[in-house]
Amino acid sequence: MKQSLPLTRVVCATLLASIFVLGGCSGMTRQEKGTATGAVVGGVVGNVLCGGILCTGAGAAAGGAIGHEVSK
Repeated sequence: MKQSLPLTRVVCATLLASIFVLGGCSGMTRQEKGTATGAVVGGVVGNVLCGGILCTGAGAAAGGAIGHEVSK
């Protein structure tokens, strides 16, 4: 039987990847950074809540919209 990765490893890998990706955002405006950060966080939350690709996409879209509005 195939074992799945523990949740802590998945979360740590996601956070590490997010740090590297967002590290290249130095030329972005504050609002663009807020949108990107919200999309990443929303995608992770959507994936954790129900694990499907639709939930991940919906979470990323909602998080991006929220991040865009909050960082105005």
